[in-house]
Amino acid sequence: MEIKIMLTGAIFLGGWLWAYLFIRQILFNFACAFPLIKRMNALQDELIAIGAKRYTVISVITCSVIAAALLAAVVIWCPLYLKIGFASGAVLAIILLIPRVSAKNRDMFDSFCTTYYRFVPDDELRTSMYNKKTGQMKSRLKAMGIQGSFIPDFKEKK
Repeated sequence: MEIKIMLTGAIFLGGWLWAYLFIRQILFNFACAFPLIKRMNALQDELIAIGAKRYTVISVITCSVIAAALLAAVVIWCPLYLKIGFASGAVLAIILLIPRVSAKNRDMFDSFCTTYYRFVPDDELRTSMYNKKTGQMKSRLKAMGIQGSFIPDFKEKK
């Protein structure tokens, strides 16, 4: 009985990690990356290179395949009590992640800038994205003659 409890705890952690590593990335791609790329392209064609969208699509496909394979392994080979433990960990992680995964969250926007600055052809805008300086990004967009901004209004931290 003690072994079953320890295995359930371990698979609970596995479910949490599964959701945190793979589901979080998929949520980030759909809630942050795709909308910000679309907003940047709406401001000006080639403000961000086409490779950014391709990179995000590859990320979604890769994470989906790995997540599906791991989920299938748990569903096929684990007994019911381990499936419940895995699902409990995954649901808990998803509940904790959903409020944070948004472009309006400063940390998520900074993650976008860290990952996607390399796809920006303009040197000054790329540098300000790399440094995560939103004021410099806005001023560079104005200097480029672009009306508007892809930078969201950030939520206040609690």
